[in-house]
Amino acid sequence: MKQRMTWIACGMATALCAQGGETVLADFEGETYGAWTAEGTAFGAGPAKGTLPGQMQVSGFAGKRLVNSFNGGDRATGTLTSPPFTVERKFITFLVGGGGWKGKTCLNLLVDGKAVRTAAGPNVVPGGSEELGPESWDVSDLIGQEARIQIVDSEKGGWGHINVDQIVLCDAAPPAPQKNATREVTADKRWLLLPVKNGGQKCKVEVREGKDVLRFFDIELADGEPDWWAPLDLAAWQDKRLTLWADKLPAGSKGLENVKFADEAIPKEGLYREALRPQLHFSPARGWNNDPNGLVFFHGEYHLFFQHNPYGTGWGNMHWGHAVSSNLVNWTELDEALYPDALGPMFSGSAVVDHANTSGFGKDGRPPLVLIYTAAGNPATQCIATSLDGRSFTKYGGNPVVKNITGGNRDPKVFWHAPTKRWVMALYVGRPGKQHTIQLMASPNLREWTELSAVPGDKDGGHYLYECPDLFELPVAGGQGSCWVLSAADGQYALGTFDGTNFKPEVERLRGHSGNAYYAAQSFSDLPEGRRVLIGWLQAPSPGMPFNQGMTLPQDLGLVATPEGIRLTHAPVKELAALRERTQRFGPVDVTAGGTDPLAGFESELPELRLSCEVSPDAVVRLDLRGVALRFDAAKQELTIGKHTAAWPVRDGKLGLTVYVDRTCVEVFSADGLLYAPVAALPQAEARKVSLTVEKGVARGVTGEVHALRSSWK
Repeated sequence: MKQRMTWIACGMATALCAQGGETVLADFEGETYGAWTAEGTAFGAGPAKGTLPGQMQVSGFAGKRLVNSFNGGDRATGTLTSPPFTVERKFITFLVGGGGWKGKTCLNLLVDGKAVRTAAGPNVVPGGSEELGPESWDVSDLIGQEARIQIVDSEKGGWGHINVDQIVLCDAAPPAPQKNATREVTADKRWLLLPVKNGGQKCKVEVREGKDVLRFFDIELADGEPDWWAPLDLAAWQDKRLTLWADKLPAGSKGLENVKFADEAIPKEGLYREALRPQLHFSPARGWNNDPNGLVFFHGEYHLFFQHNPYGTGWGNMHWGHAVSSNLVNWTELDEALYPDALGPMFSGSAVVDHANTSGFGKDGRPPLVLIYTAAGNPATQCIATSLDGRSFTKYGGNPVVKNITGGNRDPKVFWHAPTKRWVMALYVGRPGKQHTIQLMASPNLREWTELSAVPGDKDGGHYLYECPDLFELPVAGGQGSCWVLSAADGQYALGTFDGTNFKPEVERLRGHSGNAYYAAQSFSDLPEGRRVLIGWLQAPSPGMPFNQGMTLPQDLGLVATPEGIRLTHAPVKELAALRERTQRFGPVDVTAGGTDPLAGFESELPELRLSCEVSPDAVVRLDLRGVALRFDAAKQELTIGKHTAAWPVRDGKLGLTVYVDRTCVEVFSADGLLYAPVAALPQAEARKVSLTVEKGVARGVTGEVHALRSSWK
């Protein structure tokens, strides 16, 4: 037991307790657990500094540390037990989050070795958050007795961990939260606007009509002035009498009272011109995005679906957001395509055009657009939804079309395999013992699926093919045949053959990118001209904005033969050239240390730079990109962008770079496409200059062009 509280702990103790005396049993601010006894591996050697590797963001704890049993992931187990103490006050308060498995991810009060009080986190199915919330026990009947507190993690499945902090003895009960709070409203306008406080306490909200739950989600409902308003489309229930319900609100909260209706979802003034809004990259108008989903060309439009949380700037509430473009550059965001339902939140997947109407969902000669997605309930399954117009989507009444295989199966990528005249699905399936596989399946009609074969994703004790698989065939440049590419979320890929049943890798564990802001990329289906265009999740935050994350630039993929073998190439799509407003060409010129800058006089907020040169073996070439440094070291064969450094091998001393700078990122391509680095970075807000200098050695024959780009948002 700690004898005195820290200053930070004191502040939280006051928040957790009503007016009166309090004693802090544990604030977990030390590097070790002190007199507490840890058994097993789940709790590690001491309190965690917040979020652990592989975990969603942890919030709601006090100070700088907490108990977090995600040490080693959900499969880790253990207990953490306090020394004995005497119950001297009427209440014990604490913060708890994580898994909600009763008796397995819990906080117990032990008297004579028996649990006389218990509490667990809120989560047992995908889609929750790692936020800790306040709880309390009335222990007035135990005053004077000796007790211990034991934190338990014995669950190995999803949400198999618990978060705990700030355990305090109080004289008076903490203010009681409002449970099952409701408000009756009439949907007299299309949009329900929900006030959001970034970092606030989350609650579960439902919109009901009678006994029917129309929409449900977690949200950081603002008690006072919101940071932003999250719009919810109620067009289908116009003029209906509805009930807003929240599971739990802080005492005195006016979160439900602040909800309002409007004819407009988001004010147009300033939209897409916010300070940290990417201007070249797609991002949602409001809320969080992660994986691109269902990339498909349908009815003359490029469709970009994406993992979307419309009600917060962190992960959760997974919907399928939806945007369309006529040119891969200018995007228009549409209504949500898929909402969470009884089968779970809407996780990643793909889309196809069923030209032959094998599914039977077409009508009057019109082929259907079919979305294939993971419903991440308990258990997770694979489902489909259809559309004839690319705007409204109907979930199949026979869902799921692929039942649960294991506890971890998700992200179906589907394509038509003409030689075998059937649909093929590449599905991530996590096997027991942390074995990662890509399960291949087949269907004649998108509704009935059979297993074909599995591609191991584990090699040499580690995995290289994990979630969000993609499988496609590409020609090798120069008329050297074709090859099948099997890729996964982190960009690693394998090259091989596919006969409609088995994928046989010929080369594996190839690295697809060299950046720090790239994940879960997907290629388009049904593209004209036989193109293979890819978009990835751009992991580049926009701090303080009512939106978060974005998408990479669209890229044409190719295969080329190199001395090391066939390799994948990335090149920004040619359509991006339509954004060029002004061009400055330079070179050829030799540049040495202290020499003239060939880019002198050029300024732009959104520069596109293309250059090539030969570099001496000792050369260090530096670009200043609106305050973000890009530095190539020829001796080390390294490229540093901001704080990120990556191997950047060049052949015969020839350096070629294509660089795009946006408000939250820098994307760099090598001239031949073999190297690609998307990097999260925040250029200086007022800076506009782009310069090239040589710190050491010489850059010979520097030549190229730099373009000032206009915003892609119309």
